[in-house]
Amino acid sequence: MSVRPPQSFYQPGFANTGFNVLEYELMSERAAALSRQGLKVEEALAALHAWNPDRDSEVLRERFRNDAADAVWGLFIQREICGLRNNRDIINRYAIPSEVLSRVGAVRK
Repeated sequence: MSVRPPQSFYQPGFANTGFNVLEYELMSERAAALSRQGLKVEEALAALHAWNPDRDSEVLRERFRNDAADAVWGLFIQREICGLRNNRDIINRYAIPSEVLSRVGAVRK
């Protein structure tokens, strides 16, 4: 004997098919990946802001700038995968400096 859920729980357009379950899982993973990439940007920018010219070398600052640019580039790509095309709000939200933005997408040797 099979049991059918009450019609009050039925939502039109959302049948528990394999496709809808898979789409839900994919959207969940996209959101989680976007969150992880945002945390990487925060950590990279914090390291860049913590650089002190009195105790740290300019080479270290260069590395921090490159790491931050790589993290921002990853965030931009992840946002585009999620369908978010405008990056101005992210630039303002994370206060990404122009010295980092000018390196985004650059290939280093």
